[in-house]
Amino acid sequence: MTTLTVVYNHTHTDQAYPTGTWVTMNTGSDFLIFTNGSPQVADGQAIPSSFQLSSAGIVLTGVQQTVPHYLIANVGANILNELFLMGPGNYQYVLGFVFSGATTSEPVLEAWDDISLSTTNAACLGAGTPSNSWLQGVTTTSGAPGASWIGSKLAGSSDGNFLYLNNNGGPLTGAANLYCNLKMVVPATQTAGGTNNPVLCIKFTTT
Repeated sequence: MTTLTVVYNHTHTDQAYPTGTWVTMNTGSDFLIFTNGSPQVADGQAIPSSFQLSSAGIVLTGVQQTVPHYLIANVGANILNELFLMGPGNYQYVLGFVFSGATTSEPVLEAWDDISLSTTNAACLGAGTPSNSWLQGVTTTSGAPGASWIGSKLAGSSDGNFLYLNNNGGPLTGAANLYCNLKMVVPATQTAGGTNNPVLCIKFTTT
């Protein structure tokens, strides 16, 4: 049976897995943090408290803002690892999806409210309107996304609101490494603060 390993590039260098420093994500415990950053919420720091995370959140100003820092909470090591290349830059090798063999469907990346994978009501996912999602993604398996890439608004499983990780090339015919980049863009119209904890999932079928 084909297995999936999720990895992330913990360097400033845009290089394919496994070259450089790629860290394997424990998908059962590790989590992604979108943040404005602070001395306590930064690469190499211990996993912060809820209060520290809130204090490092984006300050709403009535102007559209792209979140500047993306970190993985490496729970097993109790440390934050920054994804230095994640965001609006022209980078290809950011998040990696390592498949051990063939699949019978093309792997896709989706965003949902929680592990029930049934609703997209969180503010950051468009509050029920996927086209208003703040979370934008782009498949980079075949190349870098380009400067100031737009990508797709990620929320649920409606057409155009998830990523085909094989670049819409269909099921995998053998072992493969697929890639994507993400960014969070807070709209100027957002006036209410709060905490959002969306779930990212990779769906695929195999024999």
